[in-house]
Amino acid sequence: MAEGDSPTIARLRVRVALREAREAAGLTQLQVAEEMEWSNSKVIRIEKGDVTVSINDLRGLLGLLGVRDKTKINSLLADARIARTRQKPESVWWQEGRFRDQMSESFRKFVEYEAEASQLRSFNIFYIPGPLQTPEYGTALTGTWMDEADFSQDKVDALVEARAHRREALINRGDALEYLVLLDQSVLLRSFGGRTAFVEQLRLLIELSKSGLYKLRMLPFSLEIAIANNGSFELATVGGARENNQVMYRENGVTDEIVETRADTARHRKRFDQLWKAADNEGDTTAYVQKRIDELEANPHDVKS
Repeated sequence: MAEGDSPTIARLRVRVALREAREAAGLTQLQVAEEMEWSNSKVIRIEKGDVTVSINDLRGLLGLLGVRDKTKINSLLADARIARTRQKPESVWWQEGRFRDQMSESFRKFVEYEAEASQLRSFNIFYIPGPLQTPEYGTALTGTWMDEADFSQDKVDALVEARAHRREALINRGDALEYLVLLDQSVLLRSFGGRTAFVEQLRLLIELSKSGLYKLRMLPFSLEIAIANNGSFELATVGGARENNQVMYRENGVTDEIVETRADTARHRKRFDQLWKAADNEGDTTAYVQKRIDELEANPHDVKS
């Protein structure tokens, strides 16, 4: 446990440790439930982070899973106590009704991690990441799905507003956050919202980059390296770099998910780092973004996405 850790980080540490201990013990969630005389759903919910585990339950569970190291046990017990404390209401805007009703469970969880992260890595092959979007760009992008049964104007408005909240939270983090954004060149060619809106979006990319909020690199079409074909993803490092606690969020067009398993997050982190090194550097990328602005402003015709 690190001094000053939030309930979010403490809860993640507990459930990752429990899942890894269960797997190391060769037990299924159902077997753990039977031994502890719990419902299977309780084990699943604890490992997913839907509920916190009580101190007494945690002691018994660690004994069942063969965790004997006193230092580790005491650390996890301390984390469990922190995990059961409440965060300040003003720090959890995503729990407000208008956001909670329109954001998926996985997305809400990632936003919670994002707010605590020491590092963020964003790989995007379709569109500019949410915290960097202007309202006009975000509305045009999200409004694309208005024909879907579960997409309403209220949902679009809530998701666009959520992106502004995310950006504000990241800006307020200051130097405590390292934010790396990696875009495929095609992202800078898709003018969602039309020429005027897209120019303003590109200007914001440059402005936020110059402010020090994030570092931006581009994967050009000319790059002779295989691009990851598993789609866009976001990686958040939480709880300190030494702990290697990483959480991944990704969408596949149908659903979204949070991934916490070390093997999966480590594989995506390695791939991100490889592509980051191969991409155009920050200076060249900014120059390309400015070139796109100049091209769009020189074109008198409104470009639609």
